[in-house]
Order: sequence, then C-alpha cells, then structure tokens
Amino acid sequence: MPKINLNETTLLPFVSRQIEQNDAFTLLNGLCQWLRADKPEQAVEKLEFFTDLLKQQPELAQAVATLICRWLCQLRLYPILVSSGILGRQGFGREMRNRLYEKLNPSFKDVNDLRDVFILLFCDRHDVEWINAISTKSWLNFLNTLDHSVSEQDRAWLYEHIRHEGLFAIKMLSIWIAAEDLEPELIRLDRTLLDADSPFVALQKEVFLWLAARRQNQYYDDSHLQVMFNQSRELVDRLQKKGSIAGSSLGVAHLLERLSQTLDRLAMLMELFSTNRVARLRVLQITKMLAEAAAKQHSISDLWKQSVKMLSRSITQHTSDHGEHYITRDKKEYFSMFYSAAGGGVLIALMALFKVYLGGMIDDKVWKGIAEGLNYGIGFTVIFMLHFTVATKQPAMTAARFAEAVERNPQGSAVNMKLAQLLVDVLRSQSIAVLGNVIVSMSVAALIAYGYAEHTGKALLDSEMVQYQLSSIDPTKGTLWFAAIAGLWLFCSGIISGYFDNRSNYLNTRMRLRQHPWLKAIFPLSVREKFADYVHDNIGSIIGNLGFGMLLGITGVIGYWLGLPLDIRHVAFSSANVGYAVVSESLGWQVLLQSICFVLMIGAVNLIVSFSLTLWIALRSRNTEIDSWREILKCLWEIIRKRPLSLFLPVQLNK
Repeated sequence: MPKINLNETTLLPFVSRQIEQNDAFTLLNGLCQWLRADKPEQAVEKLEFFTDLLKQQPELAQAVATLICRWLCQLRLYPILVSSGILGRQGFGREMRNRLYEKLNPSFKDVNDLRDVFILLFCDRHDVEWINAISTKSWLNFLNTLDHSVSEQDRAWLYEHIRHEGLFAIKMLSIWIAAEDLEPELIRLDRTLLDADSPFVALQKEVFLWLAARRQNQYYDDSHLQVMFNQSRELVDRLQKKGSIAGSSLGVAHLLERLSQTLDRLAMLMELFSTNRVARLRVLQITKMLAEAAAKQHSISDLWKQSVKMLSRSITQHTSDHGEHYITRDKKEYFSMFYSAAGGGVLIALMALFKVYLGGMIDDKVWKGIAEGLNYGIGFTVIFMLHFTVATKQPAMTAARFAEAVERNPQGSAVNMKLAQLLVDVLRSQSIAVLGNVIVSMSVAALIAYGYAEHTGKALLDSEMVQYQLSSIDPTKGTLWFAAIAGLWLFCSGIISGYFDNRSNYLNTRMRLRQHPWLKAIFPLSVREKFADYVHDNIGSIIGNLGFGMLLGITGVIGYWLGLPLDIRHVAFSSANVGYAVVSESLGWQVLLQSICFVLMIGAVNLIVSFSLTLWIALRSRNTEIDSWREILKCLWEIIRKRPLSLFLPVQLNK
C-alpha cells in the first residue's frame, strides 16, 4: 500500500481530495497512517485537531460523515463480526500453515470486504498502542461529531444496515456454537453432549426466539437465555477441566478457546443489539477490539503464544495435581516426607559414587556426559519407582499448586493469608525434604568412604579429587550460577512430566495397553490391567526423571561444544560429594560446617529458580497474576511471628 505522509497543513487538502474522488477507504487509510506516524501520545493531539477541524467546518464534516456512512452501507459487516478475533475453525495446524503462507505470499486484499479493510488499516502490530492511547472520551467526541453531521436519512440507513448485519451475525454464531456438539474431541471429553438438550443447542434455540422478537421490535424476557449462556460457559469450563484429566492437545485447546471466544462474541453482539438504538460506546469498544484483532490477524508468534498458553494450562494442571502430594500439613505427612527423602538420600550417595567412577573411566567428554546423564536419569527413576523423594523435584510441582490456588480465589486480604499459609506449608515441606536428602546422602557417603578406607587402607578419593569436590561447591567460583542451571533443568523436567501425563490421558494409554493385541497374547487380563494402570499413572514422572537426568549430564557437553564453562550443581549430589571428600581427607569440623553451608546455598538456588519459573508459567497459562507480593509477604511475616516453629517443624499448625 502507498505510504501517505500527512501533517496539519496537508490534512485538509487530502481530506477534500478524497471526498471529491468518493474514496472513503483512502481517506481512512491516510488518517490511520497519520495517527500511527509518531508516538502513541501524539495520536491524541492529532485526533483532537481533526475533530476540531470538522467542528469548525460543518460542510467538511457533513461531507466526511456522508462519505463514510454511505461506504459502510455498501459493505457486508457480518463476516468481520463472526470471524475477526476468533480462532479459525480449521484447527491449529491449518491456521499455522495459513499464516506462514500469508507471510511468504500475502493474499489479495479486497477493499470491499471489511475484514480486509481492517487488516489494511491496522497493519502494524503496534497499532493497539496508539488506539488505546486515545481516551474513550476523545473517540466518542469524534464519533459524535460525525453522527451530528450526517443527514437523518443516511443515519437511519446506516443504523438499519448495522442492525441487519449484526442480527445475522448473531444467528450464525449461535448455529456454530450448537454445531460444536458434533465435535468428536468434545464428545470424548463429555458424552452428555450427545443429549438433545445440551446447553449449546438450547442456547441456539433461545437465540432464535430472541432474534424473532428483535426483528418485530417486541419485548423478550431473556432470563432463560441468560441461564443458557451461563450453562454454556460452565460447560466450556467443565470441558477444559476434563481436558486436564482426560488429556488435551493443541487441537482440543484450540477448539475450546474458539468456543469460549464465540460465546463471548455472541454475548457482546446481543448486548449491543438488545435495543433499537445502537449505543456508540459499545460500537467503539467492538471497533477497537476488531482493530486489535486485525493487527494480530496474521501474526505467527501471537498464534503460537496463544496456543501454547492453552495447552500449558493442561500440562501445568497435571503438575499441580502432583504438587498437592508434596505439601505436608501434619506430623504424619511431615515425617513421611522425611523418610521418603532419606530413602532418596541413600540412592543419591550411590549415584554420586558411580559418577566419580565414571569420571575416572571415561575420558571422552561427550560419552562421559551421556554416561553421567544415564546415571542421573536411571537413578532418579529408580528413586521415584521406590517411592522415595528427590527434594528439588518438588518445587516445580508445588509452584503449579500455588498458581492454582491464586486462580481459584479472588484477591483480598483473606486470600493473601491463605496463600501465605500455603507458602509456609511449601517451605516446611521443602526444608524437611532437603534435610532428608542432605543428611542421609552425606552420612551414607561418609560411611562408604570410611568403610572403604578401613577395608583397603587407602582413601576413597585422592587429594586432587578432594580439592576438586570442595572447590566445586565454593560459591565464589560460579557454583551458584551452575546451581541456577540445575534449577532450570528442574523446571524443564516438571514441564516434561506434565506433557507426558497429559499425552497419556489424551491417548487413553490405560485402555490401549489393556487391549493391546501383543500383550493380550502374552499376559492375562489381571497382569495387563496392573501394567496399564502403572504406565498410565506414572509415565510422565518416569520420562520427566529420565529427561532431568539427561539434561544434567549433557550440560557439560553443551558447554564443551560452545566453548563455555557450563556445569550443574545439585544440592543432593553436592552433599554426597562433601561426605566422600571430608572423610577421604580427614578434614576438620570447620571445613565440614562450611561445606554444609555451601551445599544449603546450592539447594536454595535450585529451589528458588525452579519454583519461580514454574510459578511464572503456571500463572501465565491460567491468565492470572498475583496482585501484591508485598501483602503476601506481610501475611507470611505475621504467620512467622505468631507461629515461628511452623516454618520448619510440624508444630503450632492449628494455632
């Protein structure tokens, strides 16, 4: 499209020329380019200048208003009302391909199609900034100026045209919503959609009755219509929650989001056309919404972000469900967590010893990284299968649980206190889990080193290896940065677990394995049922643990390839290494206490990074946020002041 350079001097000649040529589109395009040209704040002054110009020259205002009014009356309005800002009906994959092709070979834009007109007028993704920078009062002032300048006959034609197109759009939207009853993916989630009286179909029937009354300008009691709207929205919410349980995909998430958007658009249009007069404020709000949608119409990144957010909600929901099991609220759960972490500590000490052995056996950095990754991954998986605990695996789960609590409750002081209490429960649970891992892994490592020395007469680790192990936990030598990398991988492992849990539910792995023809030929039904149940319930955690281990192992390999000093530090392995080093070199209590402090610092970074990243993703996926961390921290301090021991011990929990 040709660029139109306007300023306050050339604006009037440009407008007059477009009026003479009867070219409403070029007039609007020039005005949009003029408003977009500078900073968003300057768009306010420009619109006010143009509005004042129209007020000062009534003949010009009448000509502009008449031109735009008659041009709009020639356009079909309903296509943009039923499609713009609503995800396409072809699904995520087709939509992504269409947008990619649009980038490579843009489609022809027809200025007689209002959808294309909006795309041409609002072609910059930053157009939303200057549109929103202009206040509602300024926009209404501009619209009122045009409205008062147009003739009564033209105004009546435009209002009737808008009303006719709007009612037709409402009809089409209601039909589309009712047709979603036939979607196999939705039927998979809720079989009641096969009922004749599903909320979607009932809503469509009510909308048709409402339309018949509106066309005859008759009063219509919409109380039952509102009930159907509420039931339809509740059904969408229920389908989204069932998607978290029964599994979701980008296609399902795309479908549910489109259904929700269609319901919102239907409600918005019905509110707009509920009276004989079209409210200018509502027209302005819808126009701004359509302009924003047009600016993002072909954005690949926007579609990707939106779709990933929809799917990530389902993934983080599985993580949240697991997170509830990692929060202790009484003495029984507290000590159960400690014993579970202690069991994990025993295996971690053995894994740390095997890692030292691998380091001495394999010289090639790549193969050593793969071997260490398998050591980590298989070890973590065995720990999980034995129902033991690795402390740092929990924050990714508990953060998602925290985000769920934020979404479920409205903001307020009482809610802040509940969130603060949840934080206390999480801190207490993580503290005892870390202590269980650290104390036991360090003790077992020390016993192994002592037993080895007593049996062989020489230290398990030589002096060089002891110095390396002590140096590796020194926070002045990049250790905390490496601990943050481990925290990042912890976060990723939580996402991996959630993804495969979601995928397992979506594919109904349980029933597939129970009826698998090969398994049926080998095992009886009882064995197949147990195997299928175990795989279905635990596949996400198993793959997440394997993935976490491999990520830890290949970090050094990635650093080697990139020429960067990349490594990881994990609290449990660091504590085991300290146990081996202290006994091998017969170091004193001072070195031991200092090393324990360093290990706890590593653990703190592991926990904080993984918790923060997961909380951020979980909040974004749920379209929610925490209003004030300051208020939550105040509530946290109040709990600590009243019940200080409850932060670390299962006491004072009910005071």
